Amino acid sequence: SAALQENLDRRLFGQHLANKVIVKAVRGFLNNTNAKKPLALSLHGWTGTGKNFVSKIVAESIYKRGLKSKYVHQFVATLHFPHAHNINVYKDQLQSWIRGNVSICPRSLFIFDEMDKMHAGLIDSIKPFLDYYELLDGVSYRQAIFIFLSNAGAEKITEVALDFWRNGRTREDIRLTDMQNALSVSVFNNKNSGFWHSTLIDRNLIDYFVPFLPLEYKHVKMCVRVEIESRGYTVDEDILTRIADEMTYFPREERIYSDKGCKTVDAKLDYYYD
Repeated sequence: SAALQENLDRRLFGQHLANKVIVKAVRGFLNNTNAKKPLALSLHGWTGTGKNFVSKIVAESIYKRGLKSKYVHQFVATLHFPHAHNINVYKDQLQSWIRGNVSICPRSLFIFDEMDKMHAGLIDSIKPFLDYYELLDGVSYRQAIFIFLSNAGAEKITEVALDFWRNGRTREDIRLTDMQNALSVSVFNNKNSGFWHSTLIDRNLIDYFVPFLPLEYKHVKMCVRVEIESRGYTVDEDILTRIADEMTYFPREERIYSDKGCKTVDAKLDYYYD
């Protein structure tokens, strides 16, 4: 948990809510010797705000090989579940995969990316594994961790963040209670989300809906600086500023938030540091 906190403090920018919730949730779960259900976290926000990065850091804080560990399992909706007409096959495969891997390692981690592109109803097939059962066919799932990544709900998150900004309040003033309920309702009623009318939400099996706020200009500059340093280069303040300036920002009038977060920083550095 110390490594998790340190990594998030050092490399996750502008996400005070995600930082606090993730650390407390993961630390509390790992220290709980009598958990009643698996830990289920649903991370929401625009592309490039840190959702994939956080899931990577969580994996690295638990397993020596991080995402490469054989006990970490990643699913990408458009890659692993591409065809709507195969949804029943996917449901059987998903249940079999989770059952088999938790049987081998109770402390397995499952990461579901692109939940906003997953076919509605598919994720409900794992509902029994996330519920409050002591055993299912002789297997306990109470030590497993499930992380869901989604762009769904990003509009609602931005709406709250903008309201705070327009009222002269800082993003650090935003509390989880300001948006968690609205976020879960927004995701539940989003027909373009894999969580659309999902029993996982209806039965309150998602422990935390974690909002990732849209990133501001200053956060983009932080991302650029860390990436330059991680490559072993001396930070050139002129290049750093140029890269941040090249990003596009929204809303059109205020230009507060980066529309790609820090997503394209890596590619832009390739251009400047050939």
